[in-house]
Amino acid sequence: MYPPLESDLLRIFVAVAQAGNVTHAAERLGRTQSAISMQVRKLEDSVGATLFERGPRGVALTREGQRLLPYARRIVGLVDETTAAMRTVPLDGPVRVGIPEEYNQTVLPNALAAFAEIHPDTEVTVLCGYTAQQMAALEADELDLAIIFDWCDGVSGELLAIDPTVWVTSVAHNRHLERPMPIAVYWRSSWCRDFALRSLERHAIPYRIAYTCDTSGGLRSAVASGLAVAPLSRSNIPPGTRELTAADGFPPIDSSRVVLKRNPRRGGPTIDGMADMIRKSFGPLAVPADQAFG
Repeated sequence: MYPPLESDLLRIFVAVAQAGNVTHAAERLGRTQSAISMQVRKLEDSVGATLFERGPRGVALTREGQRLLPYARRIVGLVDETTAAMRTVPLDGPVRVGIPEEYNQTVLPNALAAFAEIHPDTEVTVLCGYTAQQMAALEADELDLAIIFDWCDGVSGELLAIDPTVWVTSVAHNRHLERPMPIAVYWRSSWCRDFALRSLERHAIPYRIAYTCDTSGGLRSAVASGLAVAPLSRSNIPPGTRELTAADGFPPIDSSRVVLKRNPRRGGPTIDGMADMIRKSFGPLAVPADQAFG
């Protein structure tokens, strides 16, 4: 009967297999070459098989070594994951987050799921709303973190992403070919007046307001149903619709900077932990680290 395998021996085995050389593996692990060789022999004794073929330029896995490698990688990965989880300090206290509706089906679920898995006892409060609401809530000390849109490079904070607003039309209905073109806009929105409508006026595109609402979900519905053309974030274009590009005679409406703002009166590990999860959840939209602060 063979003794149980030690995770440290498996870690050394994986390092040698990846390096293809005992000396290089020893350098990466911060150990001597003789110590690594001795540990490899100990593992071979444990499994009752030769795991490496030695050659003048290094080592190569034997058939038994190739069979062991995927299992060793899984075990080492699980040990590392378990160690990280056990060393995570539980967070106390609530965290209050504001996020645009555009991201409540994408970024928000990912961030909350990852945060809750690590800190299941932390109370999280979420406000979904547009930028003016988020800024007002921060000022009133009702939020700890807020994700907002900045259209004029006038808001300081951590730059999470660049997510331009574009005109979007239904593929099936082609409302963008009608004149005047039916459009859907936010109700009583200075942004629509200053950016969306002005972009049409600058390009001499006649339009009529066919639909108004106060949510991006309403705009998505108007476009998807073929009722109107609407301004949407590029990341938020629904199925069955498409962006109107310069080839169609439409420019981007803005180059929205997605900014994470913090409440200067609040801080601590809970808020830092949530901010980190939000940052990671933006994934493909994320900007390079050297551009992340404005």
